[in-house]
This record gives sequence, structure tokens and C-alpha cells, in this order.
Amino acid sequence: MRWHKRLLVAGVIGALSLAASACAGGQVRGAGGTPQPTTGENTAAQPSQGQAAKENDATFVYAPNLDVVTDWDPASSYSNEIIAMSNIYEGLTRYNAETKKPEPRLATEWTSADDGKEWTFKLRQGVKFHTGAPMDAEAAKKAIERTMKMNAGAAYIWGAVDTIEAPDASTLKFTLKYATPLDLVASSGYAAYIYDTGAVDEVKDGKADAGTGPYTVDSWKKGQETELTLKAFEDYWGGWKPEQYKKVAFRVTPEITTAWQLLKQGEVNFVQRLNPQLFEQAGATEGVQATRTPSFQNLLVLFNTESGPTKDVRVRQALQYAIDYDGLVSALKGAGQKASGLVPPGLLGHVFGMEPTHDLAKAQELMTSAGYGPDNPELKLTMTYAQGDDDQKLFVTLLSSALKKINVTLQARPMAWNAQWDQGKKKGQDIFVMYWFPDYADPYSWFLNVFRSADKPEFNLSYLKDDEIDAAIDGLPRLTATDAGSAEMAYDELQKKIINEKAAVAVPYVQTYQRALTAGVQGYIDNPAYPNVVFFYDLKPAS
Repeated sequence: MRWHKRLLVAGVIGALSLAASACAGGQVRGAGGTPQPTTGENTAAQPSQGQAAKENDATFVYAPNLDVVTDWDPASSYSNEIIAMSNIYEGLTRYNAETKKPEPRLATEWTSADDGKEWTFKLRQGVKFHTGAPMDAEAAKKAIERTMKMNAGAAYIWGAVDTIEAPDASTLKFTLKYATPLDLVASSGYAAYIYDTGAVDEVKDGKADAGTGPYTVDSWKKGQETELTLKAFEDYWGGWKPEQYKKVAFRVTPEITTAWQLLKQGEVNFVQRLNPQLFEQAGATEGVQATRTPSFQNLLVLFNTESGPTKDVRVRQALQYAIDYDGLVSALKGAGQKASGLVPPGLLGHVFGMEPTHDLAKAQELMTSAGYGPDNPELKLTMTYAQGDDDQKLFVTLLSSALKKINVTLQARPMAWNAQWDQGKKKGQDIFVMYWFPDYADPYSWFLNVFRSADKPEFNLSYLKDDEIDAAIDGLPRLTATDAGSAEMAYDELQKKIINEKAAVAVPYVQTYQRALTAGVQGYIDNPAYPNVVFFYDLKPAS
């Protein structure tokens, strides 16, 4: 199911914890095994006494506020289980947020030819699946072909692939229908896993898995507080050091305040997301460090371009002007930065100078020209947004207040994601609010999934239909692979057309991750390409 866009971002509270006597720490290794510095702002207090962990004695406990696993199949998984799957399964590459490039994982090197239409990957030798079977080129080929055939979840990432060959055990060759940056595609957080196809049908009950990652499934108890536990895969190709964590547990902790209390008590040592008040407390609490990192995650306010009052582009433009962007960002107190276009900073295609403006007089003028406004009958607009998300609730409150001043009533309804999404696919609202982040570190996901026309809407919940926009979107992968400058221009033009000309969406802010950790955690790197994923293998308890 593709509802991960809500599960991972709408108030999900993740945490890492240790046994009462332990604490966390560690380093993150790059392609060559060298330590890399932590990014983002980070202020740490000294560890309290009794926090040091014994070698091999500590267990990480990650505390999401929602059930962890909805789909065990690595081909179709497209939900919250990324936080576990990314430690069980691996792809050919992994995106490095420091260098902004893919780095080796199951592939050690790669080359491209024919202007980006042929890619050859050399595979790491001596890798075993958790089933004991060898991971070689033929096995990798079968995994990707099965994912493509199933065509579920994020399988679209392989859409450019025409054929895959395995000329020898260590070589994987792709021939593409059109040029695509396949090394970046292969780093995707979804649908890029290499797995043992001979055993994958047996993973559905969570008693086993078919990955190559450092951890394997220990137990899965659906519905219980400690839902999932992982243990070290002793034959992992990267090897193991005595200080690394050999056990991981996922403990469902629904309330953010509970997670914060557990952090202060030393039972949880990583809280994934804090509201501004708790984040401020974290920065002033002994034994706790607070970290703030930019994300690739933004808020989309999608307007129904097909029916209802918002079918009129003037109404949509009025709504864009009615949003108090600066006031909203100020009220978020560091949890978000004002957006400039659809693509967040740090990704190809980010446009400077497209920051939206709040102009209620202009909004009223547009509404009046469309037959609404103060001297006309009241306009009622329906909106759906995420239940339990304080940031979205704040946005709704501010927008409702502004619209009241121009005789527009916003009938906003908070909904659980499944219900909101089902209603959206039935075109049952004027405005649909959701977060979006890319499946891999590239902006293509926003345009293909959200704004390319479709007969049956999935995530394109503005219902935009424009042949020129569709054609431009279809050309993005080729440009990205062959001509970055032209790709930048194409993204620039698309954003101006979608936001300014078509007024299909407003983009108020890009989220900023605000997390808290126990002071013993060392070397944690927040990688926005894998939202809320902690790569446990890269950490170790502080001595």
C-alpha cells in the first residue's frame, strides 16, 4: 500500500532506546568505511552516570507511535516498515546525504554508457542472504524482475528498465528504454531491495526474511507493544565488532509526551520528532542532546482543479494568496522553513525566488472576480487533513481565520490517512492536505506521482490534467541522466506552470526534523533520503 506518505510524516514519533543500564552512540561509515561527521545543529550534554553500556549488552528500542509492519514483501512494501526493512534489506546503492551522491552497498562500482541508457554494476563478493543462499548477479536480477512484474508500491522506479542481464556472477547489466540515473534509482528507500526470490513467499507471516542486511527478524508479534525484534545476522558481509548493537526492538509508543518521558528516564534514547515546546525542553535537559536537520519533506495543499468552486483558477489563486506563509513558519518555531517551489533545498530542481506571498487584498480581489467575496453569498469549501498532526491543524486554523475575512468558510475535517486518501481518490473534497517526500533523492517523485494526469487518481489529488505538463514530466529522467542543466530548467518551468499558472497547489513549508537523543548517542546522521530510518549497524554504545 502506498500510504507511507502519511504514516511516516503525520505525527509519527520514533525513538531509539536502550535497556535501563545502557546508552547509545556510534559512528556512520561511508563507502570506504571512514567515519563521517554528524550533520545539522547538535548540542549535547554529558552522559549521566550509569549510562555506559557493556559490549554486546545493549539493545536498541525504536518506539514508533504506529504499528511497524503492514507489508512484509520487500517488493511491494510502501509504508511505515521502512524503519525496519532498511536494516534487514539492502539495495545496490545507498544515498549519501553528505556527498549528495549514491555510494556502494551491494554494488561496489558502476558505469554508464550510451548516454545513460546502459548501466553495469559490479556486485560485492561473499554476500549471503539470511536464508544462506549466495547473493550473486542472477539472484539480484531475479529480485528486480520480480519487483517490476508485481508492479506494486514504488515499483515505478524501475520503469526505464528494458532488460537485465547477468553475464557473470558479479556483473549486473541494465539496458534502458530511456536514459535514467539508475545509480540514484537503485538507492531508493522503497522497491530497490535485493532479496532471495526463492524464499520471499515465506516472509508474509514475519517469521523470517529474505534480505542481506545486518539484521534479521527475531520475532514479530502484531498488535503487541513490542511488535518486532531484530537480531544480528552473524554472516553479514560487513562483519561485526564487539561494540555494535546485536539486538533491536520496536516498541509502539503512541504518545509523544510518553516518548519524551521515556527519553528523560533513559529507557528511550532517540525521539524521532518533537513539537516546538518539547524540543525546547530537550535542548535544556541534562543528559539529552537536541538535533535539528533539514528534510526533503514538504506540505502540499492540493486544490481540486476538476470540479466544485476550486475548478475556477481564480479561486485557487485566491487561496494561495490567503495563506499566511510567514506567520505559519513563525508559529512552527523551527519545525519548518518557508518553501520555494515544489522541490525542497538540497535536491536537483530546487528553485530560488519562488517563495509564496500572503496578500489578503489580492485574495479578496480574485474571489470577487470569481463571484464570491464579502458582497456575495458565502463560499463554503471542504478540506481534509491529517488527524493528529498539530502542524497541519495549525495551518488549518490560520487559513480558516484568514478566509473568514473574505466571506469564505473552510469546512476542514481531520481524518485518518486511509479514510482521507479513499475520499481523495473519489474526488470528495475541494482541498486535500498532505505531506510528500521522494522515494529516492530526486524530485521526479513529486511530478510523476502528484501532478501527472491519471484516469484513476492515486496521489495526484489535484486531478490536474495537462498534456504539456505530462510530456515535460515524462522527459525528466532522461534530462537528469544526461543534461543536469537542462533538467534544472525543466524543473523550474514545471514548477512555475503548476504553481503559478495552473494554481494546482500551494506549498507552505518544508519540514525541519527536530529530534532528541540521549547524550551517549554519537555519530548519528539524519539522512533525509530515508525519512525516520536509523541504520542501527552504524551505531555503537558510548564507552
